[in-house]
Parts: sequence; structure tokens; C-alpha cells
Amino acid sequence: MHHNHSLPWLWIIALLSSTSTTTLVVVQCKTSSQDVAALNVMYTSLNSPSQLTGWKSSGGDPCGESWEGIKCSSSSVTEINLADMDLSGSMGYQLANLKSVTDFDLSNNNFNGDIPYQLPPNARNIDLSKNQFTGSIPYSFSQMKNLESLNLAHNKLNNQLGDMFASLGKLKQLDVSYNSLSGDLPQSLKSAKSLKKIHLQNNKLTGSINGLARLPLDDVNVENNKFTGWVPESLKDITSLRTGGNSWSTGPAPPPPPGTPPIERAQKKTGKSVITGVAIAGIGFAVLIVIILIVALTKRRRSSVPSSHFIDEDRHSQHRSFTPLASQELSKDLGPDDCTEYSGFKAMDSTAIDIKALQKNPSTGVRSSASDCVQTFTDNEFANRLNSKRSTSVRCTPFSLGELQNGTGNFASGRLLGEGNLGPVYRAKYPDGKVLAVKKINPSFFDGARPEEFSQILSSISKLHHPNIAELVGYCSEQEHMLVYDYFRNGSLHDFLHLSDDFSKPLTWNTRIRIALGTARAVEYLHESCSPPLVHKNIKSANILLDTDLNPRLSDYGLASFHQRTSQNLGAGYNAPECTKPSAYTLKSDVYSFGVVMLELLTGRKPLDSSRPKSEQCLVRWATPQLHDILAVEKMVDPALRGLYPPKSLFRFADIIALCVQSEPEFRPPASEVVQALVRLVQRSSLKMREDLGVFGRIDDADD
Repeated sequence: MHHNHSLPWLWIIALLSSTSTTTLVVVQCKTSSQDVAALNVMYTSLNSPSQLTGWKSSGGDPCGESWEGIKCSSSSVTEINLADMDLSGSMGYQLANLKSVTDFDLSNNNFNGDIPYQLPPNARNIDLSKNQFTGSIPYSFSQMKNLESLNLAHNKLNNQLGDMFASLGKLKQLDVSYNSLSGDLPQSLKSAKSLKKIHLQNNKLTGSINGLARLPLDDVNVENNKFTGWVPESLKDITSLRTGGNSWSTGPAPPPPPGTPPIERAQKKTGKSVITGVAIAGIGFAVLIVIILIVALTKRRRSSVPSSHFIDEDRHSQHRSFTPLASQELSKDLGPDDCTEYSGFKAMDSTAIDIKALQKNPSTGVRSSASDCVQTFTDNEFANRLNSKRSTSVRCTPFSLGELQNGTGNFASGRLLGEGNLGPVYRAKYPDGKVLAVKKINPSFFDGARPEEFSQILSSISKLHHPNIAELVGYCSEQEHMLVYDYFRNGSLHDFLHLSDDFSKPLTWNTRIRIALGTARAVEYLHESCSPPLVHKNIKSANILLDTDLNPRLSDYGLASFHQRTSQNLGAGYNAPECTKPSAYTLKSDVYSFGVVMLELLTGRKPLDSSRPKSEQCLVRWATPQLHDILAVEKMVDPALRGLYPPKSLFRFADIIALCVQSEPEFRPPASEVVQALVRLVQRSSLKMREDLGVFGRIDDADD
């Protein structure tokens, strides 16, 4: 009996002993499992070099076992210093999981190929200098808001520096010297307000360095580039300035444009400077009071002038203004054929998409302020307009034939931008600097048409307002029928994807997502904010224009009545299977065409390309069966992206395309669901959306 009583105690002692042992093992392992896994992958990708003592390809304890080059804080890896280790291979694909790493130094090794897209996201100091890296600087740097020092010197990097600095407000040191970078300095460099040191020497950079003038720099080296213009005066008093080996202009620099604020650099304030500042502030305050008085008197004087005289004066102004007139009559309800004017979101922030704004209903809100256009009238016309109850009011500026002939050089061939289904489009340039695009509609489309039909079309499309459509500016019905739009110097999405040249850079992945989302927003607006819904019927990459920030503007909307009369294939490769004639187009066929545009963004291929093997000539037919195959999708990605994209974002994008290009129209999602799917893609991928603006566009505004 005694033996039987003691047996349970032996089991309890054994269990406690086992538990104690297990607990002891857990305590001994200091490093988080996520960091261990990332370093295991890195070690394997580096070809398991023997010089990395302590490292393992599986398991281990980097912090507890003092792995070579690793420093920790608590259970997290905080520093990776593997400089001068004669390393080669790659860095692995899990660096983004090293969320506590602040210092990342792999300088003076033998790495080549592209700099990895995935790097420790919260790093403060990154040094990849003295390797053999090629290709572009990845835009993922633009997301590292804690970055203070970036050294990529002595590599073989090329292309442009990249507009990646908008969110790098903590960046203090930048060194990209001794590479082959080209192009102008990005506009966002002005946002690096903490930058003290910048080394750009021995590259092929061009343009001016005026963007550096307002930064608190004390160490600047821009030697041996192709910079032009003048060295800003504000830079000439810094501690270390080296500018030799460029093509600087001689003689005094021209004065800044009127209204340009003076350039002030951070410096110590003396008593004298404080007194001077107070004096200047006093003078400025006095000037401000004088200006207010003048404005008040001017307004008072204007109030005594009849409004009809002002309207008539505006009509005959030599330099036509496109500022909308404030008229209650011209802002009445738009009627049953109109669209709710869009104000769902403001212009996107320079660094990221506003997710909350993206989720707003596009059919709510007041009018967007972008490019509202209002017709001007003489006194009698205006009085007649007030007494008229017709719903065909035209809200755009009428142009005379002579005005458009002057702007286009009498429609010279050198001003021809292209020719679409409805007719040619010309560039019109005026002495005041205004540049417009003039679409001449083929006269054959008006054969047998009712006289008022053109007015009705104008009435419809002039009331459409959305940030992602190319809004109508004016029209001409003198002898010929013409529509006038703003001119977008970056051309169309088709140009960017399929007509690349030495002066353009492939669109980055984030920009492609932004273009897709903006275009989907425009289609959603036409389909679901208009009553009745407006079918576009001709969605294709050539009709998606890109503004200076590479935001999309959908054009050729509201012209479906013309498309009904053409026997042409409206968009070869874009037409849904059911669209065998123009009258067969529906909202769901628009969604199909948009899906083809997304395929272009994904693959960089044309919808129809006879130069490819027969099985690959039709993009939809070739790509659709592969859209749910991860390996196949990776193989069909546009090579111009050079592998710089988040894989999860890529596969979700492919899934959305597959929904849009289904052969049965009833299975295709409405445009609003496509928008929401793209919004979720952005949310899950945490994409920052404006990393490449203002740098990659084609700027060609010659006075031909």
C-alpha cells in the first residue's frame, strides 16, 4: 500500500521536472522567431558563407549566441553590420520582417543586380555602398519614414534618382555618388527638410540644383555631372561646397520671378538680425494694410458696374479666361440627364492615398472645383437665357474658328496629336501660355443629324465633373464641330506603356495601381452617378490621359451617339465578346474594356500584337487562363518593372482582372465593386502612391 501511495508523487515530480526543463529552454532563446527566420533565409541566400560565424540556415539564437555582425535589444535584432565581409549572393526575401532593425550595413561586398525591394522598414541608417548594384533605386525607400542616412555610393546604379523624398523628413545624409544616375533632381527633394549632407558627384545628373537652395545643407558635392544654370547664392556660404565639372552658366544669375519668397537658410540669429527682422515685419504689415484698403476700394467700385457689362467684357477679352463665372442661373439643377458632380476626394496627398477618402461615395458632395466651365453671353443672350426653360444649357466656352486656327497653326500637321475614331486631335498653343487639345469631329457623323444634336451632346458632357476625367473646356460649331479640352503633356497611358523612348521611364507598380484606381473611379462616376447611367463604349489606354502627376484622366466619354454611327471596331482587343456592333455596348462591356486596360498595366503588352507568336497575339485570350496561377502571373509581369512590386499586391490585381474580363457579362462586377476591390488592395498592401511623380513624364512642349 505504501508503494501505491508514493507512485502519484513520482509522476508529479517528473511532470514538474519536465515543465521546468521546457521553461528553461524558452528562457535561454532570446531572439524572436520572426527575426530568426529572416536571418536564416538571409544566410541561405548569401550561400551560407563561412565568415558569418554562428549563423545557421535553420533555427538558432542570433542574440543569445552572438552571431557575427548582429546586435540586439531585448529579443529583437536591431543592427546588422556585415561590411567588408566579401559576401555575395542575395539578401533573402524576409528583410521586411526585421522590423526592429535600425542600422543595416552591407557595404564593401560583392552584391550585384537590383537593390532588394524589401529592406528593414524602420531602418534609420542604410549603407549599401561599394558593391556592384545595378538598375534603379527602389521606390521602397520612399516608405522608410525613419530613414536618417542612406549611402548607395560606388555602385552601378542608373536611371533617375526617383521622386522618393516626400516622406523622408528625417533624412540627414544622402550619398549616391559614383553611379550612373541621370535626369533632373526630383521635386520632392525639397521635402527633405533635415538634409545636412548630399553627395551626388560623378553621375550624369542634369538640370539645375535650385531645389537644394532652401535645405539646411552644410556639405554639398555635385561635382562631375551635367548640371546647368547657376549655383544658388544661398549655397555659397556653406561649410563644404564642391561644384566643379559641370556646365554652369556664366555671368550674373537672373532675378527670381515676381512674388518668389526670399531664400532663407538656417543660421544663428544676432541681435542686429532680430532688429532687422522686426523692422521688415513692420514694413510688411504696413504694406498688407495698404493692399487690403486697395482691394476694398476696388470691390466697392466694381459693385457699381452692371454685371452684364462685366460678362460682355469677358466675352471679348483678348486673353480668354477659363475661370468659371458665378451665376445662380447657370448652377441650377442639371435635370434628369445629368450626373451628380463629384467631390468624393481632394487631390491625393504627395505621399499616400487617403484610404478614408477613397471609401467615400462618389455620388455625394458638392461640385468639384476642377475645371468648371461656363458659357458667356451678350446682354440679350443672357436675358433670353434667363427666360428660357430649355434643359440643353451649354456650360463651356465657345471658341471661334479663327481662334482655334491661330492656336493650331491652321491645323498644321506638326500640331497633330493623334487621330481617333471620331477624328483628329490637335494641340493649340496661345501667347498667354495656355495649351489646349482640339478634337475635330468628322463631318460624316452629322449627316442626317438633327441641328440641335451637337448642342445636346455639349449640354451633357459639359456638366460632368470628376478629378479623373478630362473635362470639356470649350467648343466650336463654326463651319465644323470641334471639342476643346485641356492639353496633357504626358500624353496617354498607351504612350507610356507601348511607345517608350530614351526620355521616359517605365511606370512603377504603385503608379500603375493609382492609374487603375483613378480610371475605375471615373468609370464608376459615369455608370453610377449619372442618371441615366452613361456608357463610355470606348475605354482603352489611348483614351486615358496622364496629367503632370501621372494621375489618369479618362477622355472620349459622352460621345456614344457618334459611336453608334461608325462601322469601325471601336477598340480592337478591348471589345467584350458580346459587342459585335456599336449598339451592343453596355455598362458590363465597359467593365470588360477596363479589365483589358488593367491587363496592359500588368503585362506591358498591347491588347492585339501581331508581332508575337500566334497564341499570344490576343492579350485576353493568352492571359486569362493564367491569372489564377501564381507562377504564371509572375512570368507575365511587365519586364520593365524589373521585379519591383509587392507579390501579394500583384496577385490581388490579377484576381480583379480575372473578374472583369469574364466572357459572360452577367458575371462581371459593377464598376463600384471594382473600385472597392482596388481600394482593399491598396489598404492591404499599404501602398504609398506618389513616389514617382513629376520625374518620369515626357515633357515636350516645343513651339512647333
